[in-house]
Amino acid sequence: MRLSKLQKYILLQAYNNKGKLIPKKELKRFYKNQKKTPKEKDVQGIITKSVERLIDKELMIGFGIRTPHKWFIKEIRLTKKGRTVAKKLLGEQQTLPLRLKKINK
Repeated sequence: MRLSKLQKYILLQAYNNKGKLIPKKELKRFYKNQKKTPKEKDVQGIITKSVERLIDKELMIGFGIRTPHKWFIKEIRLTKKGRTVAKKLLGEQQTLPLRLKKINK
């Protein structure tokens, strides 16, 4: 599964909060470390699209308000599948290829 840098950042932030709901406004911090930042209006749209795509991939749950035409996502939380993907993003410890010799009695 391919994920953008922003989506990886979102997953890791949600994983670090241990099951708590994360306000979508906190995800704007991703662009503070970037050299080129889009306009403020564009940032909100980009984050919304990334969150919606993660929800479509069943990695997150979105909480918010529903109007007759649209969902407004206010907070997000990881699903179990999302936690496993976030663990893989953090990296797995590599096992050493050691072979134990059998001792003959």
